[in-house]
Amino acid sequence: MVNGLNLLFQFLDSFAFIVLAAAGLAIIFGIMGVINLAHGEFIMVGAYATTLANIRGGLPLPVAMLVGVAVTAVFGLVVERVVISGTVPNALSQRFLGRKVIEPLYDRLADSMVATWGLSLIMVQGVRIVLGNSLDQIGTPLGNIAYSGFSYSTYRVLLSVVALGVLALTYYVFTRTEYGMRARATIQDEDTARALGVDTERTYMTTFAIGSGLAGLTGALYAPTITMVPGLGSSFLVEAFVAVVVGGPSVVLGTTLAGGLLGAINAAVTNLFGTFFGRIALLVTAIVMIRFLPDGITGFVETVRERRQEGA
Repeated sequence: MVNGLNLLFQFLDSFAFIVLAAAGLAIIFGIMGVINLAHGEFIMVGAYATTLANIRGGLPLPVAMLVGVAVTAVFGLVVERVVISGTVPNALSQRFLGRKVIEPLYDRLADSMVATWGLSLIMVQGVRIVLGNSLDQIGTPLGNIAYSGFSYSTYRVLLSVVALGVLALTYYVFTRTEYGMRARATIQDEDTARALGVDTERTYMTTFAIGSGLAGLTGALYAPTITMVPGLGSSFLVEAFVAVVVGGPSVVLGTTLAGGLLGAINAAVTNLFGTFFGRIALLVTAIVMIRFLPDGITGFVETVRERRQEGA
């Protein structure tokens, strides 16, 4: 009974971690074609902003979390304007040099990886210089769930509920809002969408801000549970990247299926062999998926659907 409960709660914990870590990365990659290797550092920004707002600013934890989300979203907006789209440096170069000097990183996977990897190094070292090697930890709220010799953090269980809420909200945004329609049109054919009056540049800017805000939300939610060091984002990035590879191009469905599959694998292996082997199992799963399903789960499903339609 205890082992069964432990496995269940480990699955919920893994599912929440993977979904929350991957959601922002999946949105940015799926719509903009940008692989943000600084995604883990964006999560770090959310965690640090939440911790500073709570401990040094004296704000209640829920309010401090909102601060963390807002700070990260605004930071992401700045990064998109300066690094990803090059709008700000191009405006300056146009004024003083008479020409643009930076090409946008949209749909340039290798270039976006190099640029954001450099940004991640700058962010980690910058935080280390300004704030030191660590911050005081908030502490996990809400106590534990206890039953017949079994005990588990109530807060970590709540995170799985939040993860489901994030998926539901993301689905609503992309299927029921004007922004969602513009985003889906841009994904299907950017040139046609632009010809029909869609401001694709604004769509990309909004997308990066949303993805950054979700990264900030992840950092804010996990700030009470992790050690606050500048390099904390690396563990989030690995699992987020694996989830995007496994899930495929569909932002919501891909993240959900990847979170469920990887959460189950991680929970089972961790329960049997420990945390280290649980993470190894995730990487092995990603390698197998790349070999046999290079477009991920949702890419495979879409291919099968198209073949059936052609056969009909």
